[in-house]
Amino acid sequence: MPSTVVRYSSPEVSSYAECRAVAEAQLPDPEPYILVGESFSGPIAVSIAATNPPGLCGLVLVGSFVEKPRSALRWLSSFIGVLPTHNGPSWLTDFLLLGRWATPELRQRIEDAMAKVSPAAVRARLREVAHVDVSAELSKFKTPILYLRAAHDQLIPRACADRIASLAPRAKVLVIDAPHMLLQCAPAECAEAIREFAREAGEAWKATAG
Repeated sequence: MPSTVVRYSSPEVSSYAECRAVAEAQLPDPEPYILVGESFSGPIAVSIAATNPPGLCGLVLVGSFVEKPRSALRWLSSFIGVLPTHNGPSWLTDFLLLGRWATPELRQRIEDAMAKVSPAAVRARLREVAHVDVSAELSKFKTPILYLRAAHDQLIPRACADRIASLAPRAKVLVIDAPHMLLQCAPAECAEAIREFAREAGEAWKATAG
């Protein structure tokens, strides 16, 4: 299957509804494909998959969630407006996102990505995460699901993977020795897992479609 990386068209796109509209506009023609939702984008992928778009044969969630990942976000949401979002200390980035996999190159890639999104948009997205709940959508569909969980994730707790598995019992959870930035720190292992999942999901879809 060819791959398409969805990039939100404007640095000010912040709400889940806006991001979903951008992603849906880039769905391929009705042919076998999978959706991959990483971290913040997981609920977007879930909400799209719940509509059963033509050609969708699988869903991959990478270090993501269907409900707010931590209960503390409920009271923290009142302070999001004053939280620093850019140019934070490198040790905090290392702890939350990279762990022992931190390198100057990965730090720079994170800084470059953050520079493309305004502080206001980052804060708006944090508020979205604090209130998101697509658990009902997840429980509706029977699309094969692969969840990639980072063994050393300091942002998204294991409970998020457990919650998804409870809502979708057929979901496969694969634990990878990596920090939150799974795709960046363990690219080969993630790619192999997604490739194998896509192959199996594609075969199952073709058998059903046929």
